[in-house]
Amino acid sequence: MLAGALVGVGVAAFLDEVVFHQLLHWHHFYDRSTPEAGLVSDGLFHAGGWIAVVAGLFLFADLQRRRATARGHLVGAALLAWGLFQLYDGLVQHKLLGLHQVRYGVELLPYDLAWNAAGALGALAGAAVLARARRRARA
Repeated sequence: MLAGALVGVGVAAFLDEVVFHQLLHWHHFYDRSTPEAGLVSDGLFHAGGWIAVVAGLFLFADLQRRRATARGHLVGAALLAWGLFQLYDGLVQHKLLGLHQVRYGVELLPYDLAWNAAGALGALAGAAVLARARRRARA
């Protein structure tokens, strides 16, 4: 579960940083200062995401070595963690703390709804995969 969760959070961070920060230039991890501070915050965010992925892959490699990988638990945990990270980002970082928004200069509601709906769907999918994996493990 931990291996999947770390990979899920890391992939979520990677996709957010590459797509929305670098390619689309919609926001930085921290937008309440200078553009330079935003770039530094993006770099730290990116590094943190990759540390999570690498740690998760080391745990996965250990599971594989011990022939203890439970694929459903791994995939379910990754999806659940990705979705919860997306929701945390959208609700806490965007709205509660105001570190950044999904996008600037546009009506935010459709973007916020899409962002959080994607996270909720990912979390629900992960929870469903985990529930199925747990049922199979008990059978």
